[in-house]
Amino acid sequence: MISVSLRFPTGRVHATPWGRQVNEGVVEWPFSPWRILRALIATWHHKAKEAVEESALRRLVEKLASEAPSYYLPAATRGHTRHYMPDNSPYHKEDGKQTFGPQKEKVFDTFVHIQDGQCVEVTWPNVGLTEAEMTALRILLKRLGYFGRAESLVEAVVEDKPARQPNARPLRNGETPANDEELVRVIAPMPAPDYRSWREGYNAARATASPASSAKRKRKPVELALPADVFEALLADTGKLKKAGWSQPPGSRWIDYARPRNVFEIQPSAHRAASHAVRPTVARFAVASQVLPRLTQAISVAERIHQTLVRFSNNAPVFTGLNQTGKPLQGHRHAHIFCESTSYRGGINRVTIFAPDGFDESARRALDKLRKVWGHGGHDLQLILLGMGDKKDFAGREVSRDQCSLFAEATEWRSLTPFVATRHPKTNHSGRPKLDERGLQIGSSEHDLRRLIREAGLPEPVEVRPLKTGVAGKNPVPWLGFQRQRRHGDGCHAGQMGYGFRITFPHGVSGPLAFGYASHFGLGLFVPADEGGRQESGVSSESLRSSGQ
Repeated sequence: MISVSLRFPTGRVHATPWGRQVNEGVVEWPFSPWRILRALIATWHHKAKEAVEESALRRLVEKLASEAPSYYLPAATRGHTRHYMPDNSPYHKEDGKQTFGPQKEKVFDTFVHIQDGQCVEVTWPNVGLTEAEMTALRILLKRLGYFGRAESLVEAVVEDKPARQPNARPLRNGETPANDEELVRVIAPMPAPDYRSWREGYNAARATASPASSAKRKRKPVELALPADVFEALLADTGKLKKAGWSQPPGSRWIDYARPRNVFEIQPSAHRAASHAVRPTVARFAVASQVLPRLTQAISVAERIHQTLVRFSNNAPVFTGLNQTGKPLQGHRHAHIFCESTSYRGGINRVTIFAPDGFDESARRALDKLRKVWGHGGHDLQLILLGMGDKKDFAGREVSRDQCSLFAEATEWRSLTPFVATRHPKTNHSGRPKLDERGLQIGSSEHDLRRLIREAGLPEPVEVRPLKTGVAGKNPVPWLGFQRQRRHGDGCHAGQMGYGFRITFPHGVSGPLAFGYASHFGLGLFVPADEGGRQESGVSSESLRSSGQ
């Protein structure tokens, strides 16, 4: 017996069944065996080729394909969002005329929402694996980052035995669902012997096809080269299969399952203390607009998002920074709103919200409702929630995989947005600067940054080197070119000057790193210094000290 549990930290699963369009509002529940095995193969290709031999993977896939698994489906509900997705093309047709600007397509996005802490369990009752195959499965599940679409973050492990009795089962030999069950069909790979027989029969039929049917195939191709085995069939590109005319992938079969009729009806349960719940600490959004705001406007965008979240959450402390008595929270544990740009033009196209103590239920509801904030010039900003989870779920530097470098580990970090000091430079009675043991003027920008780094519990930097300019997209931007003051709210700051630095630590530290005035609104934000291979212009510490900064 093989049993696998799938836990979704964000509580959401986005998975569209084969042959259905996303706007139909249909979700795959239970997950198809075809999807499960393709996810394992994709994880091997991207993350585990050096750890898992291909021969072990092929044997594992063939064994799991030989049997239709049973499932335990936890209490869940269906939900949906409606939002616009921009077309990357700079031109589109509107009323029959070609128009400049991205086209926006309205998407009806349905998902399954799972109750906190609940897992989906998948069990193959009669499958046995060798030690090498079991090791391969454990490695692949550990490195499986998402399941379904990219926003469906997952934690998958092999269990010794199922924790719950399966409630979704394959129907065999003409069996029908019970009165409290309903029928659902899922797609699965054929067992290896069945596929070989089907492939031989298909090729034999093609070889004896009539000339008329051969000519018809020439006018409209209806097949790709048939894969050699089930493993190769699972590798086939879905888009190419549909374009070639396949109604379902070669090597696949449909299996009837019986699942509970009330599978999407959650029963009331006793309230659990919030301290025992696993709270997500990160919410990451994509930003879409006809005109994206530049990274230099990060503090303004963050303020608008903050105001919306405070309103949606009914003044939740994680967003207001105030406790129930109206006093400020200590330790910077409330939400930080970070704006990012992966565009060469420097437009803000990602927003990451981070709260060290996590988001409670009211905060998560507010984040779910956050879909739009107003933008200057009538260009509202559409926000699409990519997912919620922990820092490790998003950390990385691969832009192609939409990872967030703010949570990466690095030894050297550089300013992404200007640092605004919270203390004034100190002088003695004669007007000369007061210096510390390093020769830094007490209260200067570098001195204040070092103090805040120590207060954050980070190691003492080996070097803090001032930078003349920042980078927005591919262009250098002076620090004075950034907005450096909030329009609403207070905050301690020593003037409105902004500075940039490159920090070198004695060893790698993990982000996020944000210091100084308005750090909760995206100022004083640092990214790994080697991100994107960009080079920044520097200025010596001595010249900055001589200017009294």
